[in-house]
Amino acid sequence: MILIEKTEVTGFEHAIRGMRNPMNSWDKSDSGICKGGDNGIGCSNCASAYLTPGESTCGHPYDHSFQIGKNDYELMMKLVIGGPVHAKFRRMIVVYVDITAPLYWWKEFDTYKVGTVANSCSSLYDLNVKEFKMSDFSTDHLLPASFKCLGFTVKTLNEYRDLYLEERDKNFWWQMIQLLPSSYNQKRTVMLNYEVLAGIYPMRKNHKLDEWKEFCGWIELLPWSEIITCNSKEED
Repeated sequence: MILIEKTEVTGFEHAIRGMRNPMNSWDKSDSGICKGGDNGIGCSNCASAYLTPGESTCGHPYDHSFQIGKNDYELMMKLVIGGPVHAKFRRMIVVYVDITAPLYWWKEFDTYKVGTVANSCSSLYDLNVKEFKMSDFSTDHLLPASFKCLGFTVKTLNEYRDLYLEERDKNFWWQMIQLLPSSYNQKRTVMLNYEVLAGIYPMRKNHKLDEWKEFCGWIELLPWSEIITCNSKEED
């Protein structure tokens, strides 16, 4: 299982400014705060309308949010198609998110070290803080016999936890550490960027782990996700 929540994306405005620096083309930038009409970014100039066939105006409300204009969108996609060397602006679009997933998934996620920051809870050093429960583990694919086996392991973990809390003997702590299944769920607050996600998406979108497929589905729902997925979808 994987739970992805509290997603926040920021940095589009900064990324667009930086994107235009090499060409000194700031005067061609047409993104801005949506105010409707021609005050700020105009509806007819909004990339949201540009991408909707048959529409001449955008469909989002006038909520004073930052919206991408046609010119900036076209340049973004041109750079994305050119590959990571040209699409450096993606590194400035930052994503904050809370993810709860099993240790076996985090083990693979941790291979993406560059451009990621994470703060986790329930680390191996404080396993004794709370009692182990079956709900702390990913069990969605377990057969009945395997589920029963995990139940025995959880019972054993709690027995060693009680002994450690009572006697503070590190040997009991080691029993918890080395018995803990990789299906144990851990929550982390993670900071990534669109460039990191562009590296993850093509490698993991068809992965045999359901957690990766769900994670890539989440990527597809991010604002302007084609900035991340464009080249990968063209290869499908």
